Amino acid sequence: MNKFGLHLTMDCYNGNAQKLADENLIIQFLTELPDLIGMHKISDPYLINYPSPKKPEDAGISGVILIAESHISIHTFPLKRYASIDVFSCKDFDAKFVAKYVTELFEFTHAEINILDRGLEFPKNLDEVAKIIDAQRKNL
Repeated sequence: MNKFGLHLTMDCYNGNAQKLADENLIIQFLTELPDLIGMHKISDPYLINYPSPKKPEDAGISGVILIAESHISIHTFPLKRYASIDVFSCKDFDAKFVAKYVTELFEFTHAEINILDRGLEFPKNLDEVAKIIDAQRKNL
């Protein structure tokens, strides 16, 4: 398979509300995880604490860290004890380890986990790109 990368999505339920509201813990998560799965940070974590004035139950923290291999993001909803987490990388990683780490760190009782292969036709080098362009031109 000529895939571009692996994308783990997690919808996590019944977590620890205090931990999901803890900016320092979320920064720790975004800082630590790339190292734990062999990725390379190319930015500091970026967080936004959104108060959701019209719908307080939707208040939460969104955070992202850019890695050389792509990104890791988290969106928390502490009052709902929920978080959505994405780990996308052009380099394979241990998705089961990430799921266990996230579940234990934020004390979730369960999660919906999806593991996707992204970019199934991603050209690995410029010769492949040239072949694709030539084939498209022949079909015109």
